[in-house]
Amino acid sequence: MTRSSHPLRTPARRIIRLALPLSLLLCTGCESLLFRFVNRSLPPPEATVAYAPELGLSLDIYRPRPTLTRAASDGGAPVVVFFYGGAWQRGERAQYRFVGQRLAQHGILAIVADYRTWPRAGFPEFMDDAARAVAWADGHAARWGGDPQRLFLAGHSAGAHIAALLATDGRYLGRRGIASSGLAGVIGMSGPYDFEITGKLRPIFGDPGQWPRAQPVNFVDGDEPPFLLIHGLRDSTVESADSVQLARSLRAHGVDTRLVLLPEGTHSTPLAGLYDPRRAPSALPAILAFVRQDASVPPPSQSHGPSLHRTQAHDHDADRHPLVSQ
Repeated sequence: MTRSSHPLRTPARRIIRLALPLSLLLCTGCESLLFRFVNRSLPPPEATVAYAPELGLSLDIYRPRPTLTRAASDGGAPVVVFFYGGAWQRGERAQYRFVGQRLAQHGILAIVADYRTWPRAGFPEFMDDAARAVAWADGHAARWGGDPQRLFLAGHSAGAHIAALLATDGRYLGRRGIASSGLAGVIGMSGPYDFEITGKLRPIFGDPGQWPRAQPVNFVDGDEPPFLLIHGLRDSTVESADSVQLARSLRAHGVDTRLVLLPEGTHSTPLAGLYDPRRAPSALPAILAFVRQDASVPPPSQSHGPSLHRTQAHDHDADRHPLVSQ
């Protein structure tokens, strides 16, 4: 086993002995235990900024080492704004330190943003929060070494829904002076893009008359940025059909779309690949290839921590085939 396949700053023998399957922890409601485990040895973000102080909303900034980014004269590092999942009801940015650190390790300026969750706020209020976080990134990325012209949105589960809806329904970002078509791309992991609003979701999404507005697939019209959709075929929380359907609609409208289906993947598998690449060998390389098609991000040197396992064969497959699987 090579060093490049190790999780962030964690000896492989400890992972084998101690790590529980992410899907098991998530399904049994032990998210706090899970996140304490995966973040236990990671340094804090470089900075925390209140982007909506009157609402108590902040974001964490993870800046790559200068040697991993392009020169400032070239515009700086690509920027990824990440939204976490939690059924629009739970989650907090500090739990996703491993996401920010992993992306920064590979030359990306990563921003992990909080947004209001239910019952504090529902739809579309959390969309307005997310748009405000993106606007902050657009206006301040350069200060942190990022290039706002290469701004990506990313998310897992409910966070993937938020990222996708920001990119397909341009009204949210438009109210902040940003054209969604100008985004560099969207990375959605295990996201619901055309889903039934039932049970506990009903109060979150309010009046049934506005439910169609919550479905990203309803707004695809061809002016969207490129999309990368990653989904496990064994996802029992959000069916992979959501990603397949959104990919089909985007492609039908001429939008550059990559679909990565993980044959053995569950709901948490794409996210697990950001912590430990061995859990989803094709997920993180696909993300890096997607970002690098827009920006040449150099891989980290060994002195800057473990790198991801990447192969030329995978890079070629990601470019050549619409379906890339683990």
